[in-house]
Amino acid sequence: MSSPHPVHDQTVLITGASRGIGAAAARHLAGLGAKVVLAARTASDIGQVAQAIADDGGTASAVACDVTRSADVAAAVAHCVDHFGGLDVLVNNAGVIDPVHHIADFDPDTWGRVIDINVKGVFHGLHHGIPAMLARGGGTVINLSSGAATKALEGWSHYCASKAAVLSLTRVAHVEYAERGIRVVGLSPGTVETHMQDVIRDSGINPVSQLDPSVHLSPDDVAQAIAYLCTPDAAEFAGDDFSIKTPEGRARVGLPPPKR
Repeated sequence: MSSPHPVHDQTVLITGASRGIGAAAARHLAGLGAKVVLAARTASDIGQVAQAIADDGGTASAVACDVTRSADVAAAVAHCVDHFGGLDVLVNNAGVIDPVHHIADFDPDTWGRVIDINVKGVFHGLHHGIPAMLARGGGTVINLSSGAATKALEGWSHYCASKAAVLSLTRVAHVEYAERGIRVVGLSPGTVETHMQDVIRDSGINPVSQLDPSVHLSPDDVAQAIAYLCTPDAAEFAGDDFSIKTPEGRARVGLPPPKR
């Protein structure tokens, strides 16, 4: 009989969990025996996902949370502690890319909203999640990253800047907390068939918008990578981004080689 996955019986908080990668991760980790807490702005949507997980025999709870609001994220972490005794894994998944515009065409408030979600949301997760993990003696934080963190893409000034900031947060949090038992790692999945790809395709800007949908990963593939990053085998990637765009990265996770 095989040993249980390391997330078995651990409490996992996932932001942006109403659809796409977040919902897939919640289903997958619950299937591995984790107690998952789904956080997103729309309570009814995450409630439906949590109920479906429970109907399948998993343990799940939902909490309404706007990651741009520090108090909301603090409440989501408190929900984990109150309902399940603590927090072991945080998946900072909430993120947006819309709208896609050239810099001079952006409404500044709209540009700033993306920074609030993609950057401040991750900071809020780290700020409130790490103390709860330290109280348990350690934990894992997975920040959803992107190749855009290190690459300039037309129309994506907001997204590139935000993911570069997330990569820096991953690195700084590692420097500050690795010796105290907190593993912080970024996950760069490449293109994934989610609502974000609809926005990118509709923009018609830069080569990513022209990609054939067949080359995109499924959210379930990314969920598998998230589960891998919760294992001791992934310890070497702490403090940086782990990519599943390469054959080596995909092999680590157990995914087939990338399509040509």
